[in-house]
Amino acid sequence: MADGVAVDRDNHTTLTRESTANMDSSVSNVNSLQREDTITRLGKLKLRGKTDDLPQDWWFASTAIPLLAATIGPLANVLSIAALVSKWRVRLPNNGQLPEGTDDAGVDIADPHWEIILNAISLACGFFGNFCLLLNFTKRVRYIVALPATIISWYFATGILIGITVAMNQYVPPIRPGETYSQGFWHAVIAAVLYLIGSMLLMVNMLGYFLGHYPQHFDLDDDQRTLILQTMMFFFWLAAWAAIFARVCGWSYADALYFCDVTVLTIGFGDFVADNDVGRGLVFPYSVIGIIFLGLMINSIRKFAASMSKDNVIKKHQLHERERTFGRSVTSEKELRERLGLPPRRDSNARRPSTGARKPSTIASLKTRRDSLDRYGHFDVQGRTITFKERKSHTKGGRGGAGRANKPKAPLSRDAKLQERATGKSSQAKRANRREKLVLLKEEKDRFEAMREIQAHTHKFEQYFALSMSVFAFGILWCVGAAVFMVAEHRIQGLSYFESLYFCYVSLLTIGYGDFSPKSNAGKPFFVLWSLVAIPTMTILISDMSDTVVSAINRGTFTLADWTVMPKEGLWKDFLESNPRLRDWLERKTKERESKKRIEQGFTLQTPDEESAIEPTLEKLAEERPEVTEHELARKLALAIKKTANDLRADSPKKYSYEEWAEFTRLIRFSSEDRESVEQDEEEEGLVEWDWIGEDSPMLADVTESEWILDRLCESLNRYTRKQAKAKRSLTDEPLHRDHDGNHSYPAHPGRRIPKTNSPVLSRGPSGDIQVLPLDKSKNKNKPKEKDKEREVPGSSGSGSTAVHGSDEGVDREEPQREMQGQEVVDWALRRDSQRGS
Repeated sequence: MADGVAVDRDNHTTLTRESTANMDSSVSNVNSLQREDTITRLGKLKLRGKTDDLPQDWWFASTAIPLLAATIGPLANVLSIAALVSKWRVRLPNNGQLPEGTDDAGVDIADPHWEIILNAISLACGFFGNFCLLLNFTKRVRYIVALPATIISWYFATGILIGITVAMNQYVPPIRPGETYSQGFWHAVIAAVLYLIGSMLLMVNMLGYFLGHYPQHFDLDDDQRTLILQTMMFFFWLAAWAAIFARVCGWSYADALYFCDVTVLTIGFGDFVADNDVGRGLVFPYSVIGIIFLGLMINSIRKFAASMSKDNVIKKHQLHERERTFGRSVTSEKELRERLGLPPRRDSNARRPSTGARKPSTIASLKTRRDSLDRYGHFDVQGRTITFKERKSHTKGGRGGAGRANKPKAPLSRDAKLQERATGKSSQAKRANRREKLVLLKEEKDRFEAMREIQAHTHKFEQYFALSMSVFAFGILWCVGAAVFMVAEHRIQGLSYFESLYFCYVSLLTIGYGDFSPKSNAGKPFFVLWSLVAIPTMTILISDMSDTVVSAINRGTFTLADWTVMPKEGLWKDFLESNPRLRDWLERKTKERESKKRIEQGFTLQTPDEESAIEPTLEKLAEERPEVTEHELARKLALAIKKTANDLRADSPKKYSYEEWAEFTRLIRFSSEDRESVEQDEEEEGLVEWDWIGEDSPMLADVTESEWILDRLCESLNRYTRKQAKAKRSLTDEPLHRDHDGNHSYPAHPGRRIPKTNSPVLSRGPSGDIQVLPLDKSKNKNKPKEKDKEREVPGSSGSGSTAVHGSDEGVDREEPQREMQGQEVVDWALRRDSQRGS
C-alpha cells in the first residue's frame, strides 16, 4: 500500500513537472511572440519600441553617453556665445614685442560680415540641438525624431565653426607678430571640438538602438535627470552673469566669463577683480548661488559615477568572488580528495550500516585523519581555510606520493603540450590547483560567514576602485593640462613644464596664489574648459579619499589616543582576546601567584551556602530551551517587526549577526507549512528559502538588511493571518456547543475544541432520544439530584415528544453514543425556537 502511494506520488510529481515545463514553454513562446511584436527588423537592424521588458546592455552607450552629451551641449553653447560676441583678431602694441605687446593689451580688429552671420547660424544650430536633446530627455518628442535632430544640428554647428576658422586663416589671417587671434577665436575652436564630440557620442547611442540593445528612450533615473537639469542651470547661470559683469565692469565678454569661472570655483587669482561698488555688490549673490549650483552638480556627478561602477563593476567583482568561493568549497573528505586529485580512502568501499547514513566530515575529523592525508603533502588548516602543499618524492610511488607507479610516457609533440597546458591537464596546472586554498563550508553558518567575508572584500574593493579611478582622472587632467598651459603661455610667460605642473596643482586645490595665472588669449579659454572639468574631479577625489585614506588616519589617531592620553575601557581585554598566547601566559602566571598566596595564607573550606549559590551557565540555559508555540512565534514576530523598524532609523545600515539571522529566519519560515506552500509563497509574496552565497542571498539585495528583513517579516505575518482566517472559516464544519446560559458558543480559539467536560453535548440514547449529557460528572456527584424536567422537542419520532434529561440516568452505557453533526444541531435548534414561539 505504501509502495503504491509512493508510486502515485512519484507519478504526480512527474506529471506536475511535465505540466510546469509545458507551462514554461508556453510562456516562453508567448514572450517570444511579444518580443517579435516589439522589434521591427530591417535587415540586420532591430528597432525596438518605446518601452519593453527585454534585456538591455551597452550600459555606457545607454546611460553615460546621454549624460555626457547633456553636459557637453550647454558648455559648447556658452563658448559659442563668447565666440559670437567677441572679435576674432587683435592688434598688439609695440608690434607684439614684450613687455608691452601682451595679449590682454591688444586692440580689437573688425571681423567680416560673413563671419558674424555664419557664427550666428552656428550658435542657433547648437541651441536647437540642445533643445531637441532636452525634449528627448523629457519624452516630449520621440527618440527616433529628437536624437537625429540633435546630431544633425550639432554637426552643422561644428561644420560651420570649422569652416569659419579655416576661411579666416586662409583669407584674412592676423599679420604676425603685430596681430594675433583673440579669445573669441579660441572659444570657437573649443566649441567646435565639443559639438563634434557630443554628436559622435550620440551616434554611438543611436547605433546601440539600431542594433537592438535598448528601446527608444534614454534609460535614466530621477537622479540622472536631476544632474542634467543642474548642469544646464549652472552653465546658464555662468553665461548670464558673465554678460552682467562685462556690462558693469567694462570688460569684454570673454574676460568676464573667465572672471566668473575663477570666482565660482573659489580660485581667485586676483588678475581680474571688480573695480566698482556695483560689481562688488553683485559678487555676493552670484558667488553664493553659483557655489551652491556647483556643489549640487558635483554631488550628482559623484552619485552617478558610484551607481555606474556599482552596477557594472562592483557586482561583477562580487559575482567573481562568489564563484571563486564556490569553486574552492568542500564539504567532506571525499570532496577534498577529489579536488586535490588524491586516491580515495581504502575503507571507502567497506560495509556501511543499512541506513546508508554517513557522518559528515568536520575540521576536527580532518585533523585526526592526518595519517591518511599527510603522506601526500602538508595540510594547513586555519579556521575554514585548508591549504595543501604537495610533497615532492622521488620514490616509485610517483610525484606527490599518490601511490601511482611511474610509467613511461610517450613524448608529446609541441602542439599536444600546448593543448594539454591550455586544458589544465599539465603537471604544472595540477600542482597549482593542489596549492590552491580550499574552503570548508559544512554548515549553514559557514556559508553565512563566507558571504560576510565576500561582502567585506567587495566593500573594500569598491572603495579602492573609486579611489583609483579618481586618482587616474586627476593625474590625466593634471599632466595633460600642464602640457597645454606650457605651450599656450610660452610666448608671454615662458613657463617650464614643472612651473605648469605647479600652476595646475595650485588651481586644482583652489589655492590660487596668483603668482602664475593664464595671460594669453589661448590660455584663458582653455582654462575655463579645463577648470570646469578638473576641479570637480579633484573634489570627488577628496571625497573618495575620505572613505579610505582619511578613515585610516582617523582610526590610527583614535587607536593612539585609546592607548595613551585617553585610555579606553576594556581595551586590554580585547587585546588579550586577540592574542591567546599572551593571555595564556598571563593566566598561568596569575594562577602561580595565587597558588603561592594560598599556600602562605593556608587552606580554607568552601561553605555549603557558597556551593549552592553556583548558578547554571548561559550555555546550559540555552540548551534547555522550551518548546515554542505558534502563538508565541507570532508575538515574537511582532516584536521583531518593531525592532527592525527601529533599526531603519539608525545612522549607518545595520548588519545582523548569524544568531540574529537565525531567529529572523525562524520567524519568516514558521508561517509556511510545507514545501508546496513555500514555493507558492515565494511566487506570490517574496523569498522564504535562500542560500547565503547564491544569487538569492539577502546580502546581495539592493536594499539594506533591515529593509529586506522587514519586508520578509511582514510577509510572514500576512501568511500567518491568512492561515488563521482559513482556520476560522473551517469552524462552519464544527459542532455547535452551548454555554452555561444555554446560548450557542464556538471554541475560544480557531480550530480548537473546548473539552466536553466544560460544555454540554447532545447525543442519542438507545431509543433514539436526544439527550443532554451533564456538564461535569464530578461536580454533579456532589450536588443533590433534582427532578428531571421534560422538554418538548418537536419533530421527533414516536409520540411527538422526547424527554431531554438533565442527568445521565437512563443512558445505555453499553451502546456507543453518537454526537449530532453540525447541521442536525442547527435543525434541532430552529425547530425548538419555532415551537417556543408558537
